[in-house]
Amino acid sequence: HYRTDLSRGQDHLEDLYSPGVFTFELTDGRAVQFNASMDEPVSVGFDTTVRARRSVLAELVASVGETADQTTRRLAVASDAFVARRSFTFATPSAPRETILAGYHWFADWGRDAFIALPGLLLTTHRYELARKVFTTFAEHVSDGMIPNRFDDYSNTPHYNSIDASLWFIVAGERYLSATGDTTVWRDVLMPTAAAILSAYHTGTLFDIHADADGLLTGGSETTQLTWMDAKLGDEVITPRHGRAVEVNALWYAGHAIMGERCRGIDDDTAHHHSEQAELIAPAFVQAFWNAEADCLYDCIRDGEVDASIRPNQILAVSLPHSPLPREQQRGVLRAVTERLLTPYGLRTLDPRGPRYRARYRGSWESRDRAYHQGTVWAWLLGAYVEAYLKLEGTRPAAMERASGLLSAFDDHLLDRGLGQISEIFDGDPPHTPRGCIAQAWSVGEILRAKQLIADYAARLA
Repeated sequence: HYRTDLSRGQDHLEDLYSPGVFTFELTDGRAVQFNASMDEPVSVGFDTTVRARRSVLAELVASVGETADQTTRRLAVASDAFVARRSFTFATPSAPRETILAGYHWFADWGRDAFIALPGLLLTTHRYELARKVFTTFAEHVSDGMIPNRFDDYSNTPHYNSIDASLWFIVAGERYLSATGDTTVWRDVLMPTAAAILSAYHTGTLFDIHADADGLLTGGSETTQLTWMDAKLGDEVITPRHGRAVEVNALWYAGHAIMGERCRGIDDDTAHHHSEQAELIAPAFVQAFWNAEADCLYDCIRDGEVDASIRPNQILAVSLPHSPLPREQQRGVLRAVTERLLTPYGLRTLDPRGPRYRARYRGSWESRDRAYHQGTVWAWLLGAYVEAYLKLEGTRPAAMERASGLLSAFDDHLLDRGLGQISEIFDGDPPHTPRGCIAQAWSVGEILRAKQLIADYAARLA
């Protein structure tokens, strides 16, 4: 009888077959090892396995440097839990491919989550070869310019129902190139994939995703949820964000600016084309999304109407490698997010002063889905917030202390729920009880990346 599943309105009585109970009485100083197999018995050396595992974890601890604090070292260890290998058998069988699991206990590999998490999980810990393999896994399954949002848990079939996963691929590629200087992988894998994505998105692809006359990206309909705020109950979309979503267009601008910068000297025609596109997108972005009354950004423009909800998506227009906003408007966004959405564990998904705000994520499936992006705190967004804060304030020594303080709550949280891990979400209101998955890839990856960003900025000031 599972009490938590009962409280979540789910099946709560165990129905798995149990092969029996095995009992062994130990005397002092004696050890026993129990092996089980569905196939022929395999000899497993427990001590050897433990030593090998400890060696891997020791390498991860060392990867973040001798001066890293305990939380950073623990997050480096936590990062390894999300790296997995997937066997693709829906077509011609091939060798298993490296991928990133989104979270435990419910999520397999999701494209959006993978490329938001990858820089923290794999680049911060210097596992560049693994990063290259993850890029290749998803690049091999691009269809109509779209990176798979997820692979089916049973058939391994790729599903394409995300407007932003492909754009996050480009941003992760930029961060990989920045960390490694690996122009070969950029030229052979990342650049052609990014070019195919931007081209298909511009001319039009699935879900009516296309660039409008002013260069901004639009897509979806009232029945689809293509952004990361994707909760849906039957045909009801909880947070309708079809049309022009602010973070999608921030990613769209950044993707063009990245290509304009990184293709120079490799393919100058491509570089020039994307630089021109970026120059067109930036002023259109400001004109469409700037909310002068609130001194921040609209969240979404759909069916010709603006959604002025104060949501955290706008912080990406400041934090991404290239921002379409002038510096003073970036400060307005940071100020609005700080005042309305910032908590010790991440950013709320909705201003608590709004009528749709949900303070707690609990109860039935419906109740939880209605709270999922209507006030619930997401830890991964704190990575973008810290990056935006450092971009605007990181030249001041006092800013380093405040930036470090923004992450201090995770020192205790690592011992709070999923041991050594960061939860998926937290309640919008104090005490911000952790909810959802007990271990989430982009939570761990973005907090680890934020810790590294703070260390890098501090080193520049030293």
